[in-house]
Amino acid sequence: MTLNSAKLLNGDTFHRTKQDKKAVGNGFVKNHCLFQQQQKRYRRPAEKNHHASCTSPLYNKQFVESFEETPLLVAVLTYMGYGILTIFGYLRDFLRDWKFEKCHLAREREQQKDFVPLYQDFENFYTRNLYMRIRDNWNRPICSVPGAKMDLMERVTPDYNWTFEHTGKVLKDVINMGSYNYLGFAENSGTCADAASECTVKYGVGVSSTRQEIGNLDKHDELEKLVARFLGVESSMVFGMGFATNSMNIPALTGKGCLVLSDELNHTSLVLGARLSGSTIRVFKHNNMQSLEKLLRDAIVHGQPRTHRPWKKILILVEGIYSMEGSIVRLPEVIALKKKYKAYLYLDEAHSIGALGPRGRGVVDYFGLDPSDVDIMMGTFTKSFGAAGGYIGGKKELIDYLRLHSHSAVYATSMSPPVTQQIITSMKCIMGEDGTTLGQERLCQLSENTTYFRRRLHEMGFIIYGNNDSPVVPLMLYMPAKIGAFGREMLKRNIGTVVVGFPATPIIESRARFCVSAAHTREMLDTALNAISEVGDLLQLKYSRKNGPGSEGTDCFSYLESHQD
Repeated sequence: MTLNSAKLLNGDTFHRTKQDKKAVGNGFVKNHCLFQQQQKRYRRPAEKNHHASCTSPLYNKQFVESFEETPLLVAVLTYMGYGILTIFGYLRDFLRDWKFEKCHLAREREQQKDFVPLYQDFENFYTRNLYMRIRDNWNRPICSVPGAKMDLMERVTPDYNWTFEHTGKVLKDVINMGSYNYLGFAENSGTCADAASECTVKYGVGVSSTRQEIGNLDKHDELEKLVARFLGVESSMVFGMGFATNSMNIPALTGKGCLVLSDELNHTSLVLGARLSGSTIRVFKHNNMQSLEKLLRDAIVHGQPRTHRPWKKILILVEGIYSMEGSIVRLPEVIALKKKYKAYLYLDEAHSIGALGPRGRGVVDYFGLDPSDVDIMMGTFTKSFGAAGGYIGGKKELIDYLRLHSHSAVYATSMSPPVTQQIITSMKCIMGEDGTTLGQERLCQLSENTTYFRRRLHEMGFIIYGNNDSPVVPLMLYMPAKIGAFGREMLKRNIGTVVVGFPATPIIESRARFCVSAAHTREMLDTALNAISEVGDLLQLKYSRKNGPGSEGTDCFSYLESHQD
């Protein structure tokens, strides 16, 4: 047997085997195939406490996360709401079939009825009958920089959200509580904007080639060296699209005969990358180390299905901050398990890089850990840096391998020069290499704003999820009718928010998701909080049973009790 050895990831020796040869160690697999098995979805474990904290010796600070249990009455009413909507949906479909109601859907032509259908009417039931009722809360056109405040184009619908028409009016100075502009670098003035403008004049907007051909600019090399220094790793590689950074690189790292252990709430890009790799995928409960260790132990003991051969590679996929939950990965425990069972760790820091840690260097910096303990460090530039694209950092052998085997590196067009310059300038600002303290001031301001915003929402009596230090703040709405009502009422008060419902969340856990920014002033936050409290009273959203001493308004339970006969 011919074996090619290479040191990679955590320094262990990998063995690349030829096709159809027996593998004697962890190795790369070139003959990947599409993975057809659907990833099983788990619910959040019922045993989670209302207020979970951790004081393990692995942590250098108190780790506090809040996931207050859904009140039984609210859960029942939420299921009833979806049930009523479903019944009316079937009724409206019946009316559409009999031409009593005009159908705006794309349908197959009568001449093509014997063809394989392009549109699955039944599969689009939710979109057609539930999503359309509240569609006006999404895809709102913005006509300004999405900073702390923004301008929205006003639109109306003549046919109940099937189509929209612009009125020509602009809603000015809407407080932006939905963009991932954590450090406030999404701006059209200042050092970053000036540097990007100069870069555009010199290099143009597009590269029109891949990195492996003639699309490799000196700016790209400069950025990659800067990212490696920022992360504290040997080398890094940047990509033009954050989503593709996960979905196109995971298949280059694992393949058939490998095992991927994925958190149940991982982003779609991670899930897609794992499926495309051809690896076996197993899901562990969100941030549950007992569930992860059980899967690791079983994988070591039993090996691959049927043959029981050892897995060629075991890769753990986790995120720094989970964008729908606002929770932070229990990274010290994950690293301890990874070392114990000789697995590899892939950390997605899309939301945590720049937003966590005393130096803004993500969840590794937040916990004070060694970057070398994370085998593959991934992140995006779309949030804290106000730009676009993503990166992967790690050992030089890993990055050299990806330069040759990553689909995103081989086939994708290079990152735009002004975007590259935006990242370089903002990253140097965070690192303090621009000669100012602006970056550190923004990091402190983000931390203060996050603490203040979360504390005030708790005091008002709302149920909010996530870690106390997470700038992603989910506020629970639960009932389907309140998803659209909350977004509309907030916009009436000049506050732009993001509301999320099924299938992006479990069916009874619809929510509004706020993203706190360093660009938000205390006055802006107070204005938003007053509006949230007012809408919360109007829609009876203050479900929490643990109202603080500063709570205000009436929760839904006291409202229902006061109206009982």
